[in-house]
Amino acid sequence: MIENQNTEFKKIWKDEYLKSVCAFANAQGGILYIGLNDDGIVVGIDNYKKLLEDLPNKIRDILGIVPQINYKTKDNKHYLEIIVKSYNAPVSFRGHFYYRSGSTIQDLNGPVLEKFLLEKKGKKWDGVIIDIFSFEDLSPVAFDIFRKKARLSKRISEDDLTENNEKLLEILGLIENGKLTRAAFLSFGKEPERLVTGSYVKIGFFSSHTDLLYHDEIHGSLFEQIEKTMDILLTKYLKANIAYEGLSRTETYDYPENALREAILNALIHKCQVSQGC
Repeated sequence: MIENQNTEFKKIWKDEYLKSVCAFANAQGGILYIGLNDDGIVVGIDNYKKLLEDLPNKIRDILGIVPQINYKTKDNKHYLEIIVKSYNAPVSFRGHFYYRSGSTIQDLNGPVLEKFLLEKKGKKWDGVIIDIFSFEDLSPVAFDIFRKKARLSKRISEDDLTENNEKLLEILGLIENGKLTRAAFLSFGKEPERLVTGSYVKIGFFSSHTDLLYHDEIHGSLFEQIEKTMDILLTKYLKANIAYEGLSRTETYDYPENALREAILNALIHKCQVSQGC
């Protein structure tokens, strides 16, 4: 045997190994062996009888879970097998949440911890309800842009698109019990930066890797940011190739507009994933 995502070896028991039990419970579950060396070879323990009595209560009282603890022997050497299942509810050890990743134990904190706790509750970061904003904080322009794009894509029925804004958000699954979710406010909010710092687009024109000649910032709802970013890139940052067909003038760009829009969308989504773990 070797240590991996679901297996860990310890020569003796120390209470600090409750971290390992906690980490297994928060991840995919696993087995903690007491009485094996780092190579998975049985070296044995002498206090196995006392551990069999103490560990079930200690793990229950400190972690709030009840693993299966088995007594094993090999070559007249005694060892214990602590089988930990994966728990739907988050498990903490002394106020910390540990998670098994590969053969390591991760102490979760910050956005990673928030994402972990939400997932344990069956939620995602963008689905969390926010009470500090109302429908008055949403942008009518953003809804106009959404309806226009939705009609072109034909992914939403015309009947749904003719509903009022609140009903439309309900159809899209962006409100819960009449309250806005984070996704609703970021997508349609007049000032998404009031919820997430840095929720805007910044474009810069560099003459070299370090020399910034000029830049622009685009604020507003995400739908407005996309449209404004596209417009300013095409009118200010990219050079158009001009040609004439008879008396008609045509303009083409080195980058197809569809590919450019896709790049903008990917950039915004990537920023969300990096900053919030979406």
